[in-house]
Amino acid sequence: MFKRFISLEWKQFRRASYFQKGLAIKILLFLAVLYFGGAAIMLGVGLFFILKKAIPTVDPIQTVNNFLIYWFLFDLLIRYFMQQLPVMNIKPLMTIPIKRSTVIHFLLGKTSISFFNFLPLFIFLPFSIVLLFQGYPVINVLCWFVAMVALTLSNNFINFLINKDNKAFYGILTVLVVFVALEVKGVFKVSQPIGQAFNFLYNNPYVAILPILLEVGLYRLNFSFIKKGFYLDGAISKKVKEVNATDLSWMNRFGAVAPFLKNDIKLIWRNVRPRQVMFMSFIFLFYGVIFYTQEVYRDMPAMLAFASMFVTGGFLMTFGQLVPSWDSEYYKMLMSQNIPYKTYLQSKWYLMVFAVILSFILSTPYIYFGWDIYGMIAAGAVFNIGLNSFITLYGGVLNRVPVELNAKAKAFSNTNGFNPTQLLIALPKFALPMLLFYIPYKLISYEAGIIAIAIGGVLGIIFRNYIFNIIESVYQKGKYKTIAAFSEKK
Repeated sequence: MFKRFISLEWKQFRRASYFQKGLAIKILLFLAVLYFGGAAIMLGVGLFFILKKAIPTVDPIQTVNNFLIYWFLFDLLIRYFMQQLPVMNIKPLMTIPIKRSTVIHFLLGKTSISFFNFLPLFIFLPFSIVLLFQGYPVINVLCWFVAMVALTLSNNFINFLINKDNKAFYGILTVLVVFVALEVKGVFKVSQPIGQAFNFLYNNPYVAILPILLEVGLYRLNFSFIKKGFYLDGAISKKVKEVNATDLSWMNRFGAVAPFLKNDIKLIWRNVRPRQVMFMSFIFLFYGVIFYTQEVYRDMPAMLAFASMFVTGGFLMTFGQLVPSWDSEYYKMLMSQNIPYKTYLQSKWYLMVFAVILSFILSTPYIYFGWDIYGMIAAGAVFNIGLNSFITLYGGVLNRVPVELNAKAKAFSNTNGFNPTQLLIALPKFALPMLLFYIPYKLISYEAGIIAIAIGGVLGIIFRNYIFNIIESVYQKGKYKTIAAFSEKK
């Protein structure tokens, strides 16, 4: 039966519209896998020697064990936002004599082949091989490696659960922030007691059975969770919710785009996934702290231009990259109305512009790092409004993955809306401002680089009608392909 499931999955993948996307995107994804996989292998091979040189008085395996807790917590956060959980259309399978347990086991088995499960192994496996060549006990190293594999898969199944409960995610994020703060401030080094536990596991190989039992337990927990909702009436029924009306009449002043703006505000306010995006865009405001507090980046001002795009462009890069996927559930109805496509696109642009302006206002405390930094942020805001917003809208033509608004990462629904196309779209958003800054900076001055970024944004604003006409024509050409893609059930 599993062989039949695999055959059906391949046919669905091969016949879907997203399989027909450009060769450039597939090449980009392949290169990304090669790059990150190769970097992980190199890190795994060199980690022992790096730690031996950096901390010669401490055994490298102990140093690794001390910081494993941060690795696994950070791994959970990355999985929460980027790992696409397995999707399976179960309705046709419910009417034929196939055991529910068989379908669920296949679904959970699909999670094990995720790149996020292989990436840690690209580090742990070379590191373990180096340990063996360095004369470490074979049994201890092998059992430690098996424990790391079990904990990695445990993270995979934990992510399956927390994707259904935002409270769990916020709890993990809080724990990670508190742990790091206590470690950095020297109040309490969390790495010491947890590191001792991992060292105990390494020194006592039989303890490796505990991570394996944890993995099995989480697998069974996921199995029970899915099985409870594996009923035909549960799959087709919809909950009726009371909707609280919000007075948005003040938005009528925006004219023809007002109905679309109201719709987007309600979409964000009432649905799970858009609210999550709002939270993410707020976190982007603090991205500059990573760069502006480090003296090393003062000598690489092009990286400051890179950071400035994030500070004010969080909403643009999170919400904007999923235009028009946000409207996928009713896109066919929307396109059947007598509405100019340009008006629809302008409403999305105004929403992103408002978010950039609000983010710029909230970034005012960055003046603390100097007017040169704040000037870079201001230029980044202008660039986001004038050019990055249009690049994002243009990229929506290539992004035809539907988003289910109010069902976050359920086992049988497509909810991530993430695809490799977004990686390709993101490249000019960062490479272009860095290039615009770097050339005048090297030839003239730092201020000239800032002015060049701002001028690029101003030119985009001046020629916005011309740019809108180009984007509208591209959307019009691909309208029916987009409708067909949104109608597919992944």
